[in-house]
Amino acid sequence: MKRTWSIIMSVVLAVALVITLSIAGCKTAAETTAAETTAAETTAAETTAAETTAAQLSGDTLKIVWAQWAPADYLQKLSEGFTAETGIKVIVEQIPWETFVQKYNAEMIAQNDTWDIIIGDSQDVGAMSTGGHYVNLTQWCKDNGVTESFTPASMMYYAEYPKGSGEYWGVPVEGDALGWAYRKDLFEDPKNKEAFKAKYGYDLDVPRDWNAMLDIAEFFHDPANDFYGVAIYGDNGYDSMVMFAEQAIWSFGGDLGDYETYQVKGILDSDMSVDGIEFYNKLFKFTPPAFNDAFFVKCNDAFVAGKVAFSCNYFAFFPGLANKETNPYADVTGYFPCPPQVGRDGKTRQFAALGGQAASVVTYSKHQDLAFMWLEWFVRPETQMEWAKLGGYTCHAETLASEEFLNATPYNPAFAKSMEIFKDFWAVPEYAELLKTMSETVGPYVIESKGTAKEALSACANKWTEIFVEAGYLTE
Repeated sequence: MKRTWSIIMSVVLAVALVITLSIAGCKTAAETTAAETTAAETTAAETTAAETTAAQLSGDTLKIVWAQWAPADYLQKLSEGFTAETGIKVIVEQIPWETFVQKYNAEMIAQNDTWDIIIGDSQDVGAMSTGGHYVNLTQWCKDNGVTESFTPASMMYYAEYPKGSGEYWGVPVEGDALGWAYRKDLFEDPKNKEAFKAKYGYDLDVPRDWNAMLDIAEFFHDPANDFYGVAIYGDNGYDSMVMFAEQAIWSFGGDLGDYETYQVKGILDSDMSVDGIEFYNKLFKFTPPAFNDAFFVKCNDAFVAGKVAFSCNYFAFFPGLANKETNPYADVTGYFPCPPQVGRDGKTRQFAALGGQAASVVTYSKHQDLAFMWLEWFVRPETQMEWAKLGGYTCHAETLASEEFLNATPYNPAFAKSMEIFKDFWAVPEYAELLKTMSETVGPYVIESKGTAKEALSACANKWTEIFVEAGYLTE
């Protein structure tokens, strides 16, 4: 009986064990199935969310406005990389230079959301920021390392307002300055070198100073054979003549005024400022005929037509001179930055007039999130290098100093140097009125030799003083 009972108990225990294991197995399977289902649902949800976000972004378009010129074409090409990465379409709308500033100013005054980013002129950052049209990017620039990775000069002149305040309203896009191109074959010709030294007492070479530029222009000037010394700006429009005038003034020791106190009289019309404007007038006499309306196109055209020995222009237009398809003298074209000059006070100075623009986020944009995504992508070192390779003029310090950049084009070394010596016009909201005034007072002397340099600069100083008094910057 005992044995029988043991057998019965063994059978019961075995059955119980099987049932327990079966229950445990079912529970484990159930838990596993639930966990897998939850994980799958989570993954599916994340994937769906990511796909939804990408789909939403791909349906959006970022609109950037810039002037109509080659760098805007390069930026459109560059932004294809942003589109490939994010799915966001980028349109770089181009407006002719003649109406560019007026057009975007009108749209901003009307508070329109026509564009998300404006790549505006450096002089206009004051008017656009104080007018409430640009988003303050100070903290964003700090958070994204822009203040450390871009050159200090480019941050100050393209993005900061007021100057010295540490408040930023843009990210430098197109660094630019006035530089020089010259015919190396003419400068290095043994006969020319011998004749030049016999006449001027020193070797013909890349100009060692502004005085040498005047000698070189005179030496090559040969109107009888339809050849001329130099091509420089003669147009008295928006800022063409003023840009060349200001770098001549700075180089000879003058200035446009005191940027902190707004004092103009005694500075703009000083003897050293007069020296710079007189130089401009003298150099202009060695330009081709009918150069009184010359701007960037006419200067390049004269050079590629083989009409001048050297030419001044913004670096942004030098790709056309380095291209064999557009310049038959491309292989013998050299480049140099504005040279130094000793002023009448004995001090040596070296300056170049600044050009170029920064990208600013429009206050009225409905796609500011996309604008910031684009800016974050644009400031990456690899994007900046690609920008430089395409023909854009980077202000990214690491890129500018790299051997890859310096060797990429024949004019990049001169450009890199120019980024160290450039200086800007007044960036106050009244800058357009200041430009117009200088063109009207100084232009007639420089281009047509009307009156004297002293009279022209004094007239400009008086009118600028009136503008600053009316604006409340100065009490006379």
